[in-house]
Amino acid sequence: MNRIRVHGTVEDGFEPVEEVFAEVVAEQDGLAGSQLTAYAHGRRVVDLWAGDGVDGDTMTGVYSSTKGAATLVVALLVQEGVLGLDEPVARHWPEFAAAGKDTVTLRDVLSHRSGVIGVDGGLSAAELADDAVIARRLAGQRPYWRPGAAYGYGGFVSFAMVGEVIRRVTGRSLQRIYEERIREPYGLDLYLGLPESEEERFRPILWWEADPEREAAFWAGVPGPRSLVGIGYGLDGTPPLDQVGFANTRGVRANGPASAGGVGSARGLAGLYAAAVWGIDGRPPLLEPDTVGEFAQLHSVGADLVRGDQGNYALGFQAKGLRYPFLSANAFGHDGSAGSEAFADPVGGIAFGYTRHRFGFGWSYPEHDRLAAAVHAAVASRGERA
Repeated sequence: MNRIRVHGTVEDGFEPVEEVFAEVVAEQDGLAGSQLTAYAHGRRVVDLWAGDGVDGDTMTGVYSSTKGAATLVVALLVQEGVLGLDEPVARHWPEFAAAGKDTVTLRDVLSHRSGVIGVDGGLSAAELADDAVIARRLAGQRPYWRPGAAYGYGGFVSFAMVGEVIRRVTGRSLQRIYEERIREPYGLDLYLGLPESEEERFRPILWWEADPEREAAFWAGVPGPRSLVGIGYGLDGTPPLDQVGFANTRGVRANGPASAGGVGSARGLAGLYAAAVWGIDGRPPLLEPDTVGEFAQLHSVGADLVRGDQGNYALGFQAKGLRYPFLSANAFGHDGSAGSEAFADPVGGIAFGYTRHRFGFGWSYPEHDRLAAAVHAAVASRGERA
């Protein structure tokens, strides 16, 4: 096993986290690059990176980890009484009432229970890069199941619906509110709309390493593009979406579509969750405890019609307490297709962020379990308190 040099810092007592991170990057194609950052009760305790051309400031596409940032915007607006979770979406966006969607609420959309995971005929990559275009296409779409009867993940479209509600209510985009209320004040390297001036810090996502036999076997087991899985993952367009190329496209990075177009670093991901629950760098937490409790509460569990057993959602966030049983029951966050992971455990005091610059084979990332467990064990062993 090749030893890849790890850079960065850890606080005393967090050396085992660095050891696990070093093992992980050595087992992978470590030169492609990875980052790991963790906070304990709002204090940064782990800040590590490895790989050619990667440092702590490097950013990359984080795909659906973007949904965590978008959900935080919703949580702020709900906390302030600007949005109502149980109001029909069509109250603010009348066109959305078409085709049996008149009773769908914002809560339904955030918990993936709306049945709206794409459009008949699919969406092109250019359409998926623009939330306004996605929203126009979704307005007339009939749900793929009766709203509320089941849940299923809409990987590339769900937060275009959320963003359209926000635009109708506030007159401003979700991305602009995120920039002004969250990213800029807290100095987060996690963008929903990467400025041209920050492009030099972007590093592309790479496809998994070539293995023709293994790749052929994997694709043979992937459901068809017109299946619920294909629709939920944007594979039903013509041509099917290039999921690697998507985040590596400047137009996607510039627009920052709220479902999957974010660009950031592990520092940015971990900082987002630390800022939400504890506050960072002397700034107060973004969310009040009751708001954290509402958005961390389990909403959709059991079989996901798109993701299967990989589902399980709180409100907008994934239910990380089910994903990692060593965390508290209402830990929450969101991962991304290229291997990013981010979450907060309000009881354990952990905010966690991880990025990698190469897709895992078959979108599989077992290192998440090891890294999350190492951080949890280090925080617990020190008896960390707020």
